[in-house]
Formats: sequence, C-alpha cells, structure tokens
Amino acid sequence: MTVFGRKPVLEALADRRLDVDKVILADNARGGAAKEIIDAAGARSVRVERASAHRVKVLAGNGKQDQGVLADVVAPRMRRLVDGLAARPATVLVLDGITTPANVGMILRTATAAGIEGIVVPRRGVAGIDPLVVKASAGVAFHAPVLRCYTAEEACAALRDAGYPLYALDGAARQSLFDATLPRRAAYVLGGETAGVSPEVRKHVTGLASIPMAGGVESLNVASAAAVLCFELVRRHGQ
Repeated sequence: MTVFGRKPVLEALADRRLDVDKVILADNARGGAAKEIIDAAGARSVRVERASAHRVKVLAGNGKQDQGVLADVVAPRMRRLVDGLAARPATVLVLDGITTPANVGMILRTATAAGIEGIVVPRRGVAGIDPLVVKASAGVAFHAPVLRCYTAEEACAALRDAGYPLYALDGAARQSLFDATLPRRAAYVLGGETAGVSPEVRKHVTGLASIPMAGGVESLNVASAAAVLCFELVRRHGQ
C-alpha cells in the first residue's frame, strides 16, 4: 500500500506494527522536513530512495498532496480477490461506487472490527486507499482484509462462481435486514452514496434487504449502514 504526504509517511514509520518497505523522497526535497523523514526512516532501517518530483507524483497518483514523499507499506492482509477466495472466507463485503474516502475508511474499520473476512475494494469506481482513507479508518486500513480486483461487477461474478449468494442493502426493499434469512457464507454489496448498487452489480444480487427507518429519516450514510449490517451478522453468527 502506498501512502504519501509528510505526516502520513511519518506516522507509518512511527508505527512499529507496520513493515515499511521503502521511502521515496523527491530529489528537490530539502531542509528540516526532509531530514525528519530521513531520520525516521533511518531509525527503522528503512531505505530511502531519491526520485524526481514528477516521478513521486506519478507513483503517488496525487499531484496535489504528495508533498514530495511517499512510502510503500506492507499491508499483510491485502491480497488479490482470486487469492482471497481460495481461502474461502465466510463473509465478504463488496464496495460498489463508494467514492468518499471517509466512508471507505470507516467501512474498513467497522468491518475489520466485526470480523468480516474479506472486504472487496475495487480499483475502479471506489475511492482508492490513500491517506484520507487510512485516516478515516484510524490506521486500520493497513491491517484490514482487503481484496483487490478491477471492478465490483468482476468481484460479484467471481463470488457467484465461487458459490456465494449475494445480498445488497436497498432502502426500497420490502424485507428488513433483521428478518431476512442470511446464511453464514455469503457476500454483501454496499452501493454508492447517491446511486446505490450499480445496474451491473445488481444483476448478480440474490436478495435485497432494507434497514427500517423511523422519524421521517430516508436512509443512513453508507458507512453507518455498513456498521448496522456488520454487527447484525455478528449478532447472528458471531465473529
């Protein structure tokens, strides 16, 4: 996992639980800030490589917030979807069109706390795991059981082929989440903040369930809905 920006890199170096592979520093980075990063990396015996400022921006994928430094951090539970499914996780979440980094980060934190064994974060259509996501997860993103693939539709097709029934939260669904039959081994789709579950993904879904609302509230934020779902699964099946 790549983190960028002075503060996120220093935080990663300060966390002794994390294995930092290397730090890349822009060749025009000088002064006290650069020295602080070099010293922090040296204290962990992490190698520091110099690269052009342009190269750092390309690697970070963010030309406005990289601040001339990035670090490659080993995320021990992150793997490709195909490898993750080979381990036969009991419960999998699929993020579909969730573009707000704070929501992705909070979902990673909640799902990990609930013992969810796989969280699909596609490379397209979902906020990338960047410092904003890491911050919202309070650092849990580094340790979350993230499964990577290209699209949510690709993930759902693979999950169906692997024998997982797919369920999605939908505010218009007649069946309540709390009344639905939810098997121990299943996958659950969380749709985007405005559009919900995408049409490409919906065709793979086995069933829909809603979270009952009162007081004239139309729906919950997707991260809040994810928390309700995850801990309803804990209540039923345990971690």
